[in-house]
Amino acid sequence: MGALPKQKITRRRRGNRRAHHALKVPQLQPCMNCGALAPSHVVCQACGYYRGTDVVGLDRPNLKYR
Repeated sequence: MGALPKQKITRRRRGNRRAHHALKVPQLQPCMNCGALAPSHVVCQACGYYRGTDVVGLDRPNLKYR
């Protein structure tokens, strides 16, 4: 036999617990190169640029940005 609750969970307590369950809307920024919307700190899916540098078509694996 499974465990049973000892007391009723009130609507207020249940709502307070579920207050953090909402999904967040992704924050999209326009790409500096093509203007398409992309998440911050992520390579643009439309053009392959990140912070003004083409990182999809790189020949060198280790490119430092700063």
